Amino acid sequence: MIATNTLEPAAAPAPVATTPSAPLPRGLAGTPDDKDMLRAAVDLTRDIATARPEIYWPDMLVSAALGYAAMAGAIMLENPVLAALSGVVSAVALYRALLFIHELTHIHKTALPGFRFGWNLLVGIPMLIPSLMYEGVHTLHHARTRYGTAEDPEYLPLALMKPWSLPVFALSALLLPIGLLIRSAALVPLGAVIPPLRKLVWERASSLSINPDFRRRPPEGDFAKMVFWQELGASAWALFVVGWSATHSWRPLLIGLAVISLTALLNQIRTLVAHLWENEGEAMTVTGQYLDSVNVPPPALLAPLWAPVGLRYHALHHLLPSMPYHSLDEAHRRLRAHLGLASTYEKANYVGLMPLLHRLVRSTMSAR
Repeated sequence: MIATNTLEPAAAPAPVATTPSAPLPRGLAGTPDDKDMLRAAVDLTRDIATARPEIYWPDMLVSAALGYAAMAGAIMLENPVLAALSGVVSAVALYRALLFIHELTHIHKTALPGFRFGWNLLVGIPMLIPSLMYEGVHTLHHARTRYGTAEDPEYLPLALMKPWSLPVFALSALLLPIGLLIRSAALVPLGAVIPPLRKLVWERASSLSINPDFRRRPPEGDFAKMVFWQELGASAWALFVVGWSATHSWRPLLIGLAVISLTALLNQIRTLVAHLWENEGEAMTVTGQYLDSVNVPPPALLAPLWAPVGLRYHALHHLLPSMPYHSLDEAHRRLRAHLGLASTYEKANYVGLMPLLHRLVRSTMSAR
């Protein structure tokens, strides 16, 4: 068994040549790039960098079908225990289906014909999280000069915040489905006739971001057309669901909201351990970004459940953002074998969820 990092923060790699006139900032932001690792990441994975539709489509379709079938069980079963178990299965399956939104932000538009439309029709719009909520936002998180700064929509220095911020951060996800329903059923339709509201909703409530200071720029060109149709579909679905519930029964909607709340909570817990969250706003090198991110490789058996669709290799993803999720396991194996256990690459590998959560809590306990 290959050893992995446990609770201690990843140490900076051995320095490489840098320009003496520009002193590096402290912490991981000051980590020089490990050029051997960066070069190996590209050179060793060229042959596995193509998204395979025969993997993407069945995975997404089966996950969505299982999620909706289990949700139907949660709604219709009279036995409360069986209904609750069905709800948990639904949440986990829909969680996997939903996280294909992450792949949509990185794969080339021509790589998987029809997949974006199919995912939005089957998953994004029914769950009121169309791909517009992530496309054009997540790529900012990968920008070389934005990651970990105030301009990163997906970064907060959680490890440097107070302990109470962690449960507030995690539990706030439980309210996400209600917020999404209000957004699509009320705010977006009203915004169509009230321009200031439309601007506010787009800037503040149209992205899956955690940075409260993030303001989204207006959509342009073909993306603006895609936004229009996705918003129309999500609003039409939300209004139908609310109307049907008002005239028939609120029970299916309330159970559905509870299931999606659990899905959102799972994602929020995963987010807590996706990074070390130790950067204080300085721009970081690619290697610094890698070391501030987290891999949870095998033998961590439960990682595919709480970090599905390749997100157990989140640090590796920051080295190879366009690598399809089904190739990350092989890419990890090749890089580890090539670079060795004493390399910079090994310093972002951790053993599991609970040690990472403990590390984060411990960091907040000592936060100034």
